[in-house]
Parts: sequence; C-alpha cells; structure tokens
Amino acid sequence: MVYVLVVHLPADGVESFQRYEEAVLPLLSDHHGRLDRRLRSADRRTEVHLVSFPSAEHFESYRNDPRRAEQGHLLDGAHARIELYEVTDVA
Repeated sequence: MVYVLVVHLPADGVESFQRYEEAVLPLLSDHHGRLDRRLRSADRRTEVHLVSFPSAEHFESYRNDPRRAEQGHLLDGAHARIELYEVTDVA
C-alpha cells in the first residue's frame, strides 16, 4: 500500500508541524511503514510525503498508535490542511 500525504500549512503552523513530524515519523517502522520520500516547498508551507506499508491494516495500526495520538496537539496547533491519497504505480 502506497499513500501520498499533502500538507498545507499557514505560516504560523510550520514549527508546530515540524515538531509533530519529529515525534511521529520514527513510529512508522514500528508498523512496518516506510517514508519513501519527503518533499517540502521553499516557503516550508507545503509538504508531501510518499509512504508505504505492507497492508492497509499496518497503515491503520500506525494511524491509531496511541503514541501518535499523544502528539495530536502539535498537529492541531499547526492548523494544517491535509490531503491523503492511496496511490498505485502507473504502467
């Protein structure tokens, strides 16, 4: 399973989002997930992640991880607009 996450941030949300990412990205491997690519715009207000998991269940396990939920206040404080897509390779 491959997912693309697109995050749009207001200028005052960049630092809070950065702290959130520092806390939750290390949890990916606990759920057999992998951050394949992380891209950020020059103004730091848009970030794109390409992540993969062996199954949708592994992805849901990551999303429901209580350690991730504990950091939710940082994501809330970032006032991010988030788009999530499940994607596949195009031949």
